[in-house]
Amino acid sequence: MLANPTFWVLVATVIFLAMAVKMGALKGLLGALDARGELVARELAEARRLRHEAELLLAEYEGKRKAAEAEAEAIVANAKDEAQRLAKDAEEKLAEFVTRRTKSAEDKIAQAETQATAEVRAAAAEAATRAAEVILRGQVAGKAGADLIAAGLKDVRAKLN
Repeated sequence: MLANPTFWVLVATVIFLAMAVKMGALKGLLGALDARGELVARELAEARRLRHEAELLLAEYEGKRKAAEAEAEAIVANAKDEAQRLAKDAEEKLAEFVTRRTKSAEDKIAQAETQATAEVRAAAAEAATRAAEVILRGQVAGKAGADLIAAGLKDVRAKLN
């Protein structure tokens, strides 16, 4: 058994591992793993927070869009009532007035929808850009990392807008 090289390799491996544990290599490895786990947990928490903010913004702008639709419906309803009152005066003036008011209401609806959509997209793009920046800053460091982040943020803004 003492002449067997496999036995001596086993003895040397056990001695090496015992020395590594005694010198604290295991603590260092576990410490590095714990630090990485905490970093990932913080990044996930930040991403959840940003997503929650984006959802709140989306809900807010959705409410604004619904309010604009309700207002537009009220405008259309008022226009119809007014058109009925003017029907006694002249049929020709009535047709012209209803057409003008309906067009105005449709333009307001279209403008409100366009504005709400643009604001939601801008908010989502900004949130996505912030999240990407946080993640990239955590993963890439130095001048090359700053250049990569700047180029990546320009790409993300261009694609999301």
